Amino acid sequence: MRSDFKDVLPARLRRSLTKLGADLSAARRKRQLTAEMVAKRVGVARATYLKVEKGDPTVSMGVYAMALFVLGFPDVLGEIADVRGDETGLLLEAERLPKRVRVKTEPTSL
Repeated sequence: MRSDFKDVLPARLRRSLTKLGADLSAARRKRQLTAEMVAKRVGVARATYLKVEKGDPTVSMGVYAMALFVLGFPDVLGEIADVRGDETGLLLEAERLPKRVRVKTEPTSL
């Protein structure tokens, strides 16, 4: 029996997607745009765009990216996993630093 993708998605991620959808919905309404207007600009059906506003994980990332762009958030995706803010990666990198550094000496020729 195959489980549905929505069933295996961690609750924390579901909440994040739901919040993203709600935020996009609020941004659309603040701009006084209808769901139909945004859907046309994004290039999807109204039903698909409404899934975005619900935080549906089955909608492609490209649709979410285009919705962000259309609503005036063009740079948000580039900042999500920015390596400069990767605290875990920075800690792992620091742990791998050698305790000592030894310089190899070249044999001298006479």
